[in-house]
Amino acid sequence: MAQRYDLSDDSVVVVIGSGAGGGTVANELAQRGVDVVCLEAGSRLEISDIRNDPPFMDQVMGWHDRREGAPVWLCKTVGGTTMRWSAVSPRFKDFEFRARSTYGAMDDTTLIDWPLGLDELEPYYELAETKMGVSGTGGRPPSAENNNYKVMAAGAHRIGYRDITSSNIAINSIPYDNRPACRQIGFCNDGCAIGAKWSTLYTEIPKAEVTGHFELRANCMALKINHDAKGKVTGVVYQDASGNFQEQKARVICLAANVVETTRLLLLSESNLFPNGLANSSGQVGRNYTRHMANGLAAVMPKPVHFYRGARQAGIIRDEHRHDPSRGFAGGYLFQTSAGPPEWLSEFAGWGETAAEWMEQFNHFASVFLVGEDPPQASNWIYLHPTEKDERGLPVPVLEYAHHPNTTAMLSHADRKARELFAALGGKDIRGDTDKLGGGCHNMGVARMSVDPRDGVTNRWGRAHDVSNLYISDGSVFTTSAAPNPTLTIVALAIRQAEHIAASMSRGDL
Repeated sequence: MAQRYDLSDDSVVVVIGSGAGGGTVANELAQRGVDVVCLEAGSRLEISDIRNDPPFMDQVMGWHDRREGAPVWLCKTVGGTTMRWSAVSPRFKDFEFRARSTYGAMDDTTLIDWPLGLDELEPYYELAETKMGVSGTGGRPPSAENNNYKVMAAGAHRIGYRDITSSNIAINSIPYDNRPACRQIGFCNDGCAIGAKWSTLYTEIPKAEVTGHFELRANCMALKINHDAKGKVTGVVYQDASGNFQEQKARVICLAANVVETTRLLLLSESNLFPNGLANSSGQVGRNYTRHMANGLAAVMPKPVHFYRGARQAGIIRDEHRHDPSRGFAGGYLFQTSAGPPEWLSEFAGWGETAAEWMEQFNHFASVFLVGEDPPQASNWIYLHPTEKDERGLPVPVLEYAHHPNTTAMLSHADRKARELFAALGGKDIRGDTDKLGGGCHNMGVARMSVDPRDGVTNRWGRAHDVSNLYISDGSVFTTSAAPNPTLTIVALAIRQAEHIAASMSRGDL
């Protein structure tokens, strides 16, 4: 059953955030007998609360603080962005952990190698795939091949691609882990109304609760991390569901609030000892923000496709997931099937009568999503606004991001190949937007791992270089973005980190 801990209990690990990183590290610690308090800014939904209604779910799960537009997707709910993701779960390749060594010097980037490689992370990838029920791994069958996948696969073969799969999706292809198999409903990005898609909301959090070593505090917004005179963190100040300010004492703190709020909390936790923000002696907190080269294209096919039927993203073309500088850029990218409700494609439609005519062919649409590596740049960063405040009177975070020439060159190549793929099958009126790079749901960097403390914020375990009992447990620790969607790697790193923390606590090192 769920546990309750006293605010003064300084033996607990406090985890801030309950998404892919926070929810996983919390459960893994609780399974090892470590007492955990998890603070989550959002509310806790039940599966019965999830509707196949994207606008409604956006209001329920989204982070709707005042801001201009929506440059990144943030979720404010138990489960975090695992409620809103499409569940595509490929592994990084070995060369992507050695980006600086593989690509060489790249102008206007801050490329470095990861302080670990695929050989070290591979066992944790296997554990993550087992935990998440990733299709086509561990003896589980591939995902069902919906019509959109069949179009993409056929076009891929026509233009010479061969590495095409309907595997590596963290949506159950068979009943698994007391959750049903996918029923091909198609609203995957807005929660899963039957629980077939992996989310920490109904996997990691309930499993942690039954250990008796875990307490979830929903609707509790972390505001500041405190530390002692020696620089060790001692507790988290937060505002609870009633609006009261509390401080939970801690032995160890794991910060996993997604890169925007992770950055903000570190910077808000400045002090005389850490005048530029907690764990920021390097000045790298908030720097090296990356997302992905990402965009979508849609084509009108000769026959009806009904691309919206079935899992939203249910297939991958991996032929371009390699480093081949003869293509005119460093790193690689992936094609993925992509589908959604009509409003998702409206951004390609334009305006007026021509837009209406295009959207009338909705049943004939096929669509792909392009995702590839985005090199880190010091100028892509998150910082606190000097005057603007949020509803709590705290400085709002500001994100500055500009595309690197390598990213735009990669997108140009990917866009051309996607158009060839559709045209090979008779696709017409192919639309996308190479001037509008997406990828804002894949937030990475800002507290990256590094061997040299001057180059990053955390070490190979995600522990802050400056603070021995502070860990970063989300995508903030990514040294580079690589091409694949980040969630599987976040989960693998979180499992590995929890193992390290539990062992260190047992030895008395923490």
